[in-house]
Amino acid sequence: MPKVTVDGLEIEVPNGYTVLQACEEAGKEIPRFCYHERLSIAGNCRMCLVEVEKMPKPVASCGQPVGEGMVIHTDSEKVREARRGVMEFLLINHPLDCPICDQGGECDLQDEAMGYGRDHTRYDGNKRAVTDKYLGPLVKTVMTRCIHCTRCVRFMAEVAGVPELGAVQRGEHMEITNYVERGLSSELSGNIIDLCPVGALTSKPYAFTARTWELRKTDSIDVFDAVGTNIRIDARGSEVLRVLPRLNDAVNEEWLADKGRFSIDGLKRRRLDRPWLREAGKLRPAGWDEALAAIAGRIRGIDGSRIGAIAGNLCDAESMMALKDLMGALGSTNLDCRQDGAVFDVSSREFHRFNTTIEGIDEADALLIVGANPRQEAPVLNARLRRRWVETPGFFAGLVGAPADLTYEHEHLGEGGDALKALLDPEHHFTKRLAAAKRPMLIVGPQAFARPDAKAVLACCWQIALQTGMLTADWHGFNVLHNAAARMGALELGFLPGENGKDIAGMMGGGVDVLWLLGADEFDVSQIGADTFVIYQGHHGDRGAARADVILPGAAYTEKSGTYVNTEGRVQRALRAIFPPGEAREDWAILRAASAALGQALPYDDLDTLRTRMVEANPVFGETGALRRIGHAGGEAPRGDAAAVSDAPFGRAFATYYQTDPISRASPTMAKCIEEIILPRQMAAE
Repeated sequence: MPKVTVDGLEIEVPNGYTVLQACEEAGKEIPRFCYHERLSIAGNCRMCLVEVEKMPKPVASCGQPVGEGMVIHTDSEKVREARRGVMEFLLINHPLDCPICDQGGECDLQDEAMGYGRDHTRYDGNKRAVTDKYLGPLVKTVMTRCIHCTRCVRFMAEVAGVPELGAVQRGEHMEITNYVERGLSSELSGNIIDLCPVGALTSKPYAFTARTWELRKTDSIDVFDAVGTNIRIDARGSEVLRVLPRLNDAVNEEWLADKGRFSIDGLKRRRLDRPWLREAGKLRPAGWDEALAAIAGRIRGIDGSRIGAIAGNLCDAESMMALKDLMGALGSTNLDCRQDGAVFDVSSREFHRFNTTIEGIDEADALLIVGANPRQEAPVLNARLRRRWVETPGFFAGLVGAPADLTYEHEHLGEGGDALKALLDPEHHFTKRLAAAKRPMLIVGPQAFARPDAKAVLACCWQIALQTGMLTADWHGFNVLHNAAARMGALELGFLPGENGKDIAGMMGGGVDVLWLLGADEFDVSQIGADTFVIYQGHHGDRGAARADVILPGAAYTEKSGTYVNTEGRVQRALRAIFPPGEAREDWAILRAASAALGQALPYDDLDTLRTRMVEANPVFGETGALRRIGHAGGEAPRGDAAAVSDAPFGRAFATYYQTDPISRASPTMAKCIEEIILPRQMAAE
């Protein structure tokens, strides 16, 4: 480890560090535009110049490796003058439109110009003008502001794995552009807005809406997939205006999927803001007391075995705990959280969670995917898989399921169960490669369990993991990748059929007399029995609300404090950013009020008491934000016959990435993505 001296302070840094990293290790802030910790080094902007003794002129610290005994000066007069010169050149063509630029107040160029810019320009020529580029319905371009840092180009090529941006021409005439005049197709394209250090790339839906200092900022969790991406919700008054990612290296690093970022305009459309009652086949507005009285009148006297409840994909753990307790008080064990009909073995947590952990992907050297498409079901996690493939020589991947562009090279082994069973043969070429790897991992998607042979699929995948060395005392390579934010929390709470209880299929077709839908919209509501009394509790007028006899308006994820458990079992808390609209209420509070109307008052009147009840139900809810990574400790294998896997092909989780839930289906921006990105590609393919 070399020793270097930075502004008189001697420090020791790891081998391979750059001068910029060494300076930051010493606590010095180095200005930069093109350098980013998670992208390759370009050395375009030259703003990070420092002085190194025995070198004739200032060097770009981002691309200069450290050497033993280096003496670095970060704030000498020579350095300051060099940076002033760089800033002057950057501002020669940059327009002075800060008052109308959406990047104003968050602009790196503004910040650095305060320290190194002049109060006037010595350039009296005409500024260069560049035609704006069309990048789709999500990213707005003002390319005259571009300073050619190439962060966006490198992100799309290296992190997203969809190299749709590049540079043409040279020098002052250089332009960042897309190769074809069409929208960006990556599910992570919105991250180039965060990466852009100027106002060249901004959010198109957010354009000219607000200034950063007008916004109230709240920490939360993304609920549009099961990764548990840490986000920041920016609101003004009663409206959410934008969502940005928060840094969490163990979960999402600093990335956010497009659906979580841009579908927020669906939060104010098709909203349920008052209770409704169905009379003579038509819904009419009602008051809370009237709606709860109607529910109590219908449920009173009904045997608990004839009452059921289904939890949706966006539910918080608090509301599911309250609904489970309410059903228990009514004598019902008819509970289900699996709208897709998936069958999980809950006898052990390792049979239904992402055991390697998201951070553990950084140690894997081989991958087998079964019945999943991580690019669409968990874009941020898929970016981590891609990074591992890029950085690890010899890393290889295989896919059993529908063909897909995963953004990294992989071998398509087949679409159906026959390809999966073939991997049980130790002589299969891919099985032999897995067995030879040091830390192989396997990812199974929920669609693999939404089949009649679900138990056999689990047993087969487990056996493959066992015989290829994925299950050891210090490594657990078996993973289930959920795509619903509520799924792991529901499984941890046991929101599943109890003794003699019915699952979602058993509750259909008149299997129950009363059915409580907690934000459940992702199943065929036409299968509900014609005489079944349906209570829908949710925030959007979606499929479930259309079938309801009573509608109770709940709160969306931005409008309540809630607990969510991601696919790896990490418990995380989201805070309330705004209040629900109209007469809508937080879901757990609605259930508490309903329990009182039913004469079965739940024993908690506030969130703290309810969360104490959650810890009693499962101690993992007491470990917020933490995750203990464990290896395989042995024990029984999942119950199932691996040989019974049918040859049927594995299905796809989503028809389209952009509309998978009530919020994204109500979002005009997501509808534009389908119209301008998906449909043109389908037409071209035909």
